[in-house]
Amino acid sequence: MSYIGGVVLPVPTANKARYIELAKRIDQHFIDFGAVRIVECWEDDVPDGKQTDFRRAVQAKPDESVVFAWVEWPDKATRDAAMQKMHSGGDQHNEPMPFDMKRLIFGGFTPVVDLGKGQ
Repeated sequence: MSYIGGVVLPVPTANKARYIELAKRIDQHFIDFGAVRIVECWEDDVPDGKQTDFRRAVQAKPDESVVFAWVEWPDKATRDAAMQKMHSGGDQHNEPMPFDMKRLIFGGFTPVVDLGKGQ
């Protein structure tokens, strides 16, 4: 069964184009290392909650937008191998990020329900 890597992060709204360019470069590495699908989503309808919400989860400031993204892997072993390759060097770690890395939330998930076309 597939394995999903997910992230939520705040990005200064003024840095949207820079973020998209960075995401395209980094996401291509994930594809090269075995990812099946990657979806990067820019905030469009992110309401304030009563207890918590996406904006509070990443401590988004008024001039920031929330990004929600996920990477679909064929399995956890492929994801783990790709992450090891990504962290073993490369120029992407030396360039300034267009967002605050300290407020990025990430995790790996095993699907428990998977409905849709082709299922």
